[in-house]
Amino acid sequence: MAFLYIPIALLVVFSFNSARLNIRWEGFSTKWYEALLSNHVLLGAFQNSLIVASATTVLSTLLGTLGAWMLYRYRFPFQGALGLLIFIPMVMPEVLMGVSLLVLFVQLLNIPLGFTTMIIAHTTFCFPFVLVAVQARLQGLDPSQEEAAMDLGATPFQAFRKVVLPYLMPAIISGALMSFTLSLDEYIVSVFTTGSQSQTLPLKVYGMAKVGLNPQLNALSAIFIAATFTFALAVHFFGKKKNL
Repeated sequence: MAFLYIPIALLVVFSFNSARLNIRWEGFSTKWYEALLSNHVLLGAFQNSLIVASATTVLSTLLGTLGAWMLYRYRFPFQGALGLLIFIPMVMPEVLMGVSLLVLFVQLLNIPLGFTTMIIAHTTFCFPFVLVAVQARLQGLDPSQEEAAMDLGATPFQAFRKVVLPYLMPAIISGALMSFTLSLDEYIVSVFTTGSQSQTLPLKVYGMAKVGLNPQLNALSAIFIAATFTFALAVHFFGKKKNL
């Protein structure tokens, strides 16, 4: 735990260091946060990341939920093989996936690299995580509940919307959050599928880190850490309150 959290704590502390270099402490300052808020390059990259991550989350949630439901409800030839093919992007090396998607977009489909290619690429490896979460939740579904709803006059769609969907909602939300996090943080696949106008935040951060450890990156990382801890605490608090 110390090996994991001490470097994070040091990063947050040195984000308030007035020195340009992080090798020594020269005094408390918030100037790197002020510089970060006026850095239009990083802010633009963050906006691109939000666009790609949001679109990926929506598409991954829809495809993952629909795919899990179809695999659960229907039986068709080669169903096992299809399920295996869906899970392959979860374990495939990201470099291999990035190169293969680049060849697909550029040589076969002749699609210019940009937001469209990045969203397609991110959705390709994100939606299986939603599918796995929803599929696991479906294993505990009692079919009699859906049957009872239709016996009481509900159509199949109404039974799905009012009985099955609320039951699946925790898995859908967790899968959507996983997709958003994976897309927002993705670097390797993004390198192969991005365009000049769709550079995301991880690409910009890595480009800046290669030149030198800019203290603005410390400030940026500290903001993300604070947001992550705040979100985790909020989920824990509301979950505990709901159980009570």
